[in-house]
Amino acid sequence: MENFEYYNPTKIIFGKRTIEKIGEELKLNGFKKVLFLYGKNSIFNNGVYETVTNSLKNNNIDSVEVGGIKPNPVLSKVYEVIEICKKEKIDAVLAVGGGSVIDSAKAIAAGASYDGDIWDAFEGKVSLNTSLPIFTVLTLSATGSEMNAFAVITKENEKKKWAFTAGVSSFPKVSIIDPSIQSSLPIEQTTHGAVDAMSHIFELYFDGTDNTDIVDEYSEGLLRTIIKHTRILLNDHKNYESRAQLVWAATLALNGSNGTGRKWGDWATHNIEHSISAYYDIAHGAGLAIMFPAWMKYVYKIKPEKFARLAEKVFAITEGTVEQKALSGIEAVKNFYKEINEPTSLADINITEKDIPELVENAALQAPLGRLKKLVKNDIESIFKIALIK
Repeated sequence: MENFEYYNPTKIIFGKRTIEKIGEELKLNGFKKVLFLYGKNSIFNNGVYETVTNSLKNNNIDSVEVGGIKPNPVLSKVYEVIEICKKEKIDAVLAVGGGSVIDSAKAIAAGASYDGDIWDAFEGKVSLNTSLPIFTVLTLSATGSEMNAFAVITKENEKKKWAFTAGVSSFPKVSIIDPSIQSSLPIEQTTHGAVDAMSHIFELYFDGTDNTDIVDEYSEGLLRTIIKHTRILLNDHKNYESRAQLVWAATLALNGSNGTGRKWGDWATHNIEHSISAYYDIAHGAGLAIMFPAWMKYVYKIKPEKFARLAEKVFAITEGTVEQKALSGIEAVKNFYKEINEPTSLADINITEKDIPELVENAALQAPLGRLKKLVKNDIESIFKIALIK
């Protein structure tokens, strides 16, 4: 078990009819003028927009609205909104949406407090530690961005989908999570989110750290919970109790608690998938459903006993040798993704062998990737080829 310091300053307000509290929270923190950032139409259709605007009005909070944040958010939009924040002298950023909106808010909040190019922070040219304060109303559970300090943005012209943080300042001050509003989501958004949350757990679980029983048990419990309640929601998408379990599990999957005592994750698979969703219009969770079993199959021999433990603890696979259980566990992950109608091969999203070299080149820009096994270009290519197999 590794030494660690753990600090998470985000206040969570969870449950039904909690969104109406956002104006009060902004007022209590002394903010009078906010950027109200959102995506496209969903918050108008599910009543969230009206609830938020009424709460702001009732608490005398002025807002500047900016919509149009799209999935796999882009740098050009971040640049545009940074300038709006500076011009309008914004006090804080309110992100109402899923991970794409919240990630954009983090980049915008940091960029509005920085005189240079915010992309400098993504490329590691500068280390930022100041941002405008961030508040969130979560409408789609997947990334855990509502309770962590990280963001992923795509630089469109260079097809670079990269991550950054401005340290503690990138943690939202307050995040409001009302699971009930997610009952209107298309089922594929729920399943994409479940895969994303599971992938965050896998990244931490398989980073090669030894003697991590406490967080391993925690991880396995989260995985079992996600699997159980995603299955329920497939057939009963308005089931509040299952939705609440899934939503909170997705937050806990990447709020830092699950990484304590570890080496803070492998993250190779996320970096590889970022190359796919930088080039193709595919949900991040769908890409992870394809790439994680492929990565597992490529690296499992480094720590077969850990993969066997996953099989035993999460999928109740007890028969066979350590290697047999490890492989059965990997297959169980893939089969669960098939069960919930996620793609499990590159062929499912019309990527063929001829497309792989460009994706490999893009992913290798940040190589070596990972911690369990340091992946270089040839390794990345091999994983893509495994992912071609149905």
